[in-house]
Amino acid sequence: QVHLVESGGGSVQAGGSLRLSCAVSGVKEPHMYCFAWFRQAPGQEREGFAAVGSEGRITYDDSVKGRFTISQDDAKKTLHLQMNTLKPEDTAMYYCAAERCGPARILTWYDPISYRIWGQGTQVTVSS
Repeated sequence: QVHLVESGGGSVQAGGSLRLSCAVSGVKEPHMYCFAWFRQAPGQEREGFAAVGSEGRITYDDSVKGRFTISQDDAKKTLHLQMNTLKPEDTAMYYCAAERCGPARILTWYDPISYRIWGQGTQVTVSS
């Protein structure tokens, strides 16, 4: 059974940085999985903002492009999210997600319904 565990959240002032990690376990064929980062602010829908396909292609939402960087270790056992120039509107619970997608990428990578495996989330709070 695949498990995802996020870490690295916390509180930071606007303009600061945080690095989130997502430990992946139970995956027998990591090269067959797609991964993504989502976030959900209070009263808001969960939204995808960064994804990496099984072939390594990376996609970002415009809201984080140039500020956030998604990466994986070579074994695909850890997913990272480097967040720079944080803004108060980045405040949310952050989740990593995974789905067995085969040798392809998920076209609707930003839609929570595209992923069946989720971590428990880690809180990020950015103060002005």
